[in-house]
Amino acid sequence: MMSPFGLFRKHRRRKLLQRGLIAESLWSSLLADLPILRFLREDERERLRRLSTLFVREKIFEPAGGMILDDAIRTRIAALACLPILNLDFDCYETWRTVVVYPGGFVRRRSEFDDIGIMHEWEEALTGESWERGPVIVSWTDVQNSGHCNGYNVVIHEMAHKLDMLNGAADGFPDLPPGMKRKRWTDVFTAAFEDFNARLNREEETALDPYAAEAPGEFFAVLSECFFEIPDLVRMEYPGVYDLLAQFYRQDPAARFRPFIPNNKNQARDPESLRDSRFPGDHAPREALADAARGDDHGRFDDDQR
Repeated sequence: MMSPFGLFRKHRRRKLLQRGLIAESLWSSLLADLPILRFLREDERERLRRLSTLFVREKIFEPAGGMILDDAIRTRIAALACLPILNLDFDCYETWRTVVVYPGGFVRRRSEFDDIGIMHEWEEALTGESWERGPVIVSWTDVQNSGHCNGYNVVIHEMAHKLDMLNGAADGFPDLPPGMKRKRWTDVFTAAFEDFNARLNREEETALDPYAAEAPGEFFAVLSECFFEIPDLVRMEYPGVYDLLAQFYRQDPAARFRPFIPNNKNQARDPESLRDSRFPGDHAPREALADAARGDDHGRFDDDQR
């Protein structure tokens, strides 16, 4: 039985949708501009439009660093943010309210004490950030570079962290829906994470972003990006992980993409060709994007620093 507060939320959202959905012209333009949305069925697009409308109206969008926001920017962020919960529940995003948008990469000052009590301070260049029960912060430049089916999606990355945080810290072990076994998730993701780190230590080429090796939480977030952007790659590299993500998100992007794969199916699924095409054009890997935010040629960034 739904709680009184749950009934109130449901009533409030019904009222929000009765005010009308995202404008047709704005929505059509977004669908035409984002390849990742072209693979959705018509009913999925309409459901995404409703979720995106709720996102725009319930979340507070705050500009930072001189950013100027408009409806097109809010709608783009909302659509990418709601794709992971297309078949879930909008309540998954109930624990936070604010989306902060910078024009580009931004810098955070960090500090920590080492084992002998000495405090160390440094600056980190970021393109995205999620706080537990706090805001999501994104770079607009990186939002524009997301959704092009090349494996990079800063919004989905941060939303994966938010879903992961529903049961605590972003540790790569989110709260699972009924029917999913915690032990299987732990076994499959731990084995894949360890294998990925071992491959990097052997200096093997990988089509997956090396940033996934930073921590189990980053592995889950990066693999979530790729699950929606380049699902065949995830299914080839770590089929067990793909199956679990399909159960978790209740979506099968590989099946969704399949009718659009070129006739030369072997080439389309070849890891080398996927590796070569993973970051086409100006959509560079996250290390390069972070370097651009820093204004130099060195350094990394952490998406989920809290």
